[in-house]
Amino acid sequence: MGNMTTLCERLAVVRANIAAACARANRPPDSVRLIAVSKTHPAETVLEAVACGQLEFGENRIEEAAPKIHEVQSRTTARLTWHMIGHVQSRKARDVIAVVDIIHSLDSLKLAERYSRFAVELGRNVPVLLEVNVSGEASKSGFPGANWQTDPQQRESLWNVIQRIIELPGIHVEGLMTMAPLVDDPEKARPTFTALRCLRDALAASFPQAGWGTLSMGMTDDYAVAIEEGATMVRIGRAIFGERQAM
Repeated sequence: MGNMTTLCERLAVVRANIAAACARANRPPDSVRLIAVSKTHPAETVLEAVACGQLEFGENRIEEAAPKIHEVQSRTTARLTWHMIGHVQSRKARDVIAVVDIIHSLDSLKLAERYSRFAVELGRNVPVLLEVNVSGEASKSGFPGANWQTDPQQRESLWNVIQRIIELPGIHVEGLMTMAPLVDDPEKARPTFTALRCLRDALAASFPQAGWGTLSMGMTDDYAVAIEEGATMVRIGRAIFGERQAM
């Protein structure tokens, strides 16, 4: 555990930065949940983070996550929360529902229907976030949402699919997630975060029966700006665990 101090120090720095960003936005620091992105890092490293007080972790691929979650949970009594933050193929939906606590990356009606079916079969009610592509980047996953304010057809399509998703049993919409463009200056990501918050506000007005309190946005390079724009979850990997390990 020789590098545990370093990991604890990194976590402390991230938490201090979160608190500072919250202060700038006149928000309490506990209004932001820190999701430590543990993808590609082994169970041993996750357990070090748990020893430093971190209880929420984000994974990208269920093939990697499932055995890791099992191992970590077998070696700690801490109550951990596991977040699926990566794109999920529909054929992996059952595996995801079986092991994770919250899904950030719901990006299609087909996937929502499969999550619903398996959640009902397993007797679960799983919180989900709708991933929306508000930047318009072709490389990004998510429901198209870059032009919902100016394109009536895009707005109608998005509203229709959300209406169908929130009616599904076994899953419960709790908010939105997005990925900002990779930019050299965090300020350039701010419009993406502002756009997601504005979309969330519009959806909350249209669909008060769902929960819209969660905005999952912001990563290592831009999480302070995301918090200033309303993020309630930030997904931090590199600033906590160091450079990603090759699979």
